[in-house]
Amino acid sequence: MQFYLDGYRPGDPFVQQPHPSVAGRTAELPETTDVLVVGSGPAGLLLAAQLAQFPELRTVVVDRRDGPLAVGQADGVACRTVEVFETLGLANRLVHEGYRVNEVTFWRSGDDGIVRTGRIDDVEEGLSEMPHVIVNQARMLSYLRDHMRRSATRAEPCYGKHVTDVEVDPDPAAEYPVTVTLQHMKDFEPTGETSTIRARYVVGCDGSRSATRQSMGLELRGEAADQSWGVLDVLATTDFPDIRLKSAIHSEHGSILIIPREGGYLVRLYIELDNDRDGEMLRDRTVTPEKLTAVANRILHPYTIDVKHVGWWTVYEIGQRLCDRFDDNPDNPRVFIAGDACHTHSAKAGQGMNVSIADAWNLGWKLATVLRGTSRPEILRTYSTERQAVAQRLIDFDREFTTLFSGRDEESERFPQYFREQGRFTAGVSVQYGPSSLTASSSRQELATGFPLGMRFHSAPVVRLADAKPMHLGHAARADGAWRLYAFADPAHPAAANSRLRAFARSVDVLAARFTPAGADPDSVLDFRAILQQGHRSVTVADLPPALLPHKGTFGLTDYEKVFCPDPAADVFDLRGVDRAQGCVVVVRPDQYVAHVLPLDAPGELAEFLEGVLVAQVISEGVESGG
Repeated sequence: MQFYLDGYRPGDPFVQQPHPSVAGRTAELPETTDVLVVGSGPAGLLLAAQLAQFPELRTVVVDRRDGPLAVGQADGVACRTVEVFETLGLANRLVHEGYRVNEVTFWRSGDDGIVRTGRIDDVEEGLSEMPHVIVNQARMLSYLRDHMRRSATRAEPCYGKHVTDVEVDPDPAAEYPVTVTLQHMKDFEPTGETSTIRARYVVGCDGSRSATRQSMGLELRGEAADQSWGVLDVLATTDFPDIRLKSAIHSEHGSILIIPREGGYLVRLYIELDNDRDGEMLRDRTVTPEKLTAVANRILHPYTIDVKHVGWWTVYEIGQRLCDRFDDNPDNPRVFIAGDACHTHSAKAGQGMNVSIADAWNLGWKLATVLRGTSRPEILRTYSTERQAVAQRLIDFDREFTTLFSGRDEESERFPQYFREQGRFTAGVSVQYGPSSLTASSSRQELATGFPLGMRFHSAPVVRLADAKPMHLGHAARADGAWRLYAFADPAHPAAANSRLRAFARSVDVLAARFTPAGADPDSVLDFRAILQQGHRSVTVADLPPALLPHKGTFGLTDYEKVFCPDPAADVFDLRGVDRAQGCVVVVRPDQYVAHVLPLDAPGELAEFLEGVLVAQVISEGVESGG
């Protein structure tokens, strides 16, 4: 991670200097804000943490709770979510603290109780450099709040505020068109006090009973599955041998999903409740941790579990529900919803928090760059289109997953195969956005077959040229709203006159001048990076074109971290199917999804694509055209 760009100062380098606007702020709600985020759950805080990367923007987060979440709720962190946290510099905390899910075992009824019938890897080899981990949701939220406090915005959620009304001024010239009325709360009860705040944009991340969604006239459509599950986070002793492995158990007495938790001792049990055998306590609402433990012992026979301490528990009913759209106006959206506010489903597949975070990740950079004036406002229309399609796939997956997980005989036999087949989806890496202004409808995909259009940029090992550091290519990207231009070089030496990379670098200089605001760093909108075919000892930084050695910051310091070479043990050109003879440029959106694949000698096509997304700051001449 880079720091000290604008001068050395002692202390923690990851605590940014406060933005000048922070000095005049108070704990009171402001009259106006750029973005109002409603809800401080995973979607709301991920969105706020991303927007905190842009100190010139004002973001306010409100929540009806009295304070931060302390325990419980979601715990599974998919590989893709860990990749997202890496862009905020938080992945190491997740991986270090969390339980790493390595393998999954499957159990079914045998002659005398349950027997193990299978065991597989949780994540297929090479799917991501990041693991699937288990971390308490409250801890993840604390990471995001810490990140916000350390940012130049010094942002903090404002608790005890409940949205009661959202009104949008139809006047397109209104500077703050959304007016939100907030009811002040204490212990979830109204205090009688209210306040209003006006915003340029509002994002409702306020759960399945979302007041933001209701104000938009939208509703969750779907139905309950007449199936209830209990959840227990416990410290316990047991003779069940796979208690520290993720285990899916089907017996004639019901089903359990065992999720080991962080710390080596805690474990989560998802316990199926039978409408006949357990119907009385469900109808009478007399479920207790002791009763859930009794059901668990019934299912686990001949094994037993003795619960010593309950950290958290709940009961929920399975249902799949979805909104038709995720914004208030398909032409000029000003209010958005994310997470449980627009899709709900079962918890067992571990998708709720991860898909909610992905919603916010998709929207955050779009809001930030539109507000900064570097992206066209029209890109905000793509949020609902892209994420509603993902949510629909999630609903379809969840319906099948829960049916097979709770099924009997043939259905339960199919579950391990279905689990394996859906591994890419549950890891969060199978999302593919369709053609739009942000994702090209056609490209030279054959130039880089391992970087499919519309899918997340799949990182690979490389060696950084300047300091010979082995690293992952994708980890060079931060949550800063910049588009990445990854130029995979042709075989020519980068200093050679016939180098296609060198010629492409000259066109990048022109494009950067066109789309970068005056006074901003040259890579703040278009972040140009190169991957050479030569080993890192065969090239020096003196061989590089100027565009790959940009001067930045107060002192015009040189950024030496733009160029990479193949890792001798795992060549990125081979791993990702890059055409060595021609090379190519892989255009990647700020949320790390591949937008275009083009030849190095087609800067005209690149310019045409970017003009549909970015706002020209300076009209420049001389962009080369090419096929």
